[in-house]
Amino acid sequence: MKVGVRAHDYGKRKIKELAALLHDEDYQAAQLALPKAFIGIDQYEDITSQHIEEIRKAFAQQAVDIPVFGCYMDLGNPDPQVREYAVATLKKCLSWGKALGAAVVGTETAYPHLAPKERQRWKPYMLDSVLRVLEEAQRIDMKLAVEPVYWHPLTDLETTLEVIHKADDHRHLRLIFDPSNLLEHPESTDQDQLWTRWLEAVGKYVDILHIKDFSLDRKHLYQPEPLGAGVMRYEAISRWLHTQDREIYLLREEMNPLFAKDDLAFMRAL
Repeated sequence: MKVGVRAHDYGKRKIKELAALLHDEDYQAAQLALPKAFIGIDQYEDITSQHIEEIRKAFAQQAVDIPVFGCYMDLGNPDPQVREYAVATLKKCLSWGKALGAAVVGTETAYPHLAPKERQRWKPYMLDSVLRVLEEAQRIDMKLAVEPVYWHPLTDLETTLEVIHKADDHRHLRLIFDPSNLLEHPESTDQDQLWTRWLEAVGKYVDILHIKDFSLDRKHLYQPEPLGAGVMRYEAISRWLHTQDREIYLLREEMNPLFAKDDLAFMRAL
């Protein structure tokens, strides 16, 4: 197990500066969304081979792995132009990710918060997009990792299993598992049972865990919290991690520098 962070939580910086900072902060790995993390890259179209090589060298020199090349796209959008851009960009990023030495290229399946009926309406578009991107992943032998989120078309375990079965390629289609993005009703959910069910069903596809915590204010609005201070319960996930004999990355999202050291200790304790 290795612990890391979403790199742009430290702000947008120069390549060597960010790699050195993450090393000094004692992270072993980083999720990189290049337009959010690096000065001089403002959109995916700005990425060059020179950027990729500079990032690869800087992070290798600092012994910081790159488990996720982040390219989060609106894959389920009913607008065909939006979907075409999403698919084309993800395909391009698969090549960049492979050149960078990333373990996976990661994406969610939508941008907006969707109502249940909208999630169902967007679902076939999402599935089509994932399968089209997967064809490129297979062609160049790079891994695509999709992230289930309850307010997106990839909304629940049943839909995730459907995508996995239709893809039928455990080598190239992987999962990013973010339990906080699947916890729709924290006040009434048996998390131990829920995470056990998820990981028994799809755990062999999970290479990356996103680790965060949150509370809900009086208006039921999301508030990030230090790990262990919110509603998330990680006991079942910790038990699952102890059964694994392969490299799995735990990546902190919504990192607050005030609590970074305590959060690192929490993740290592898992």
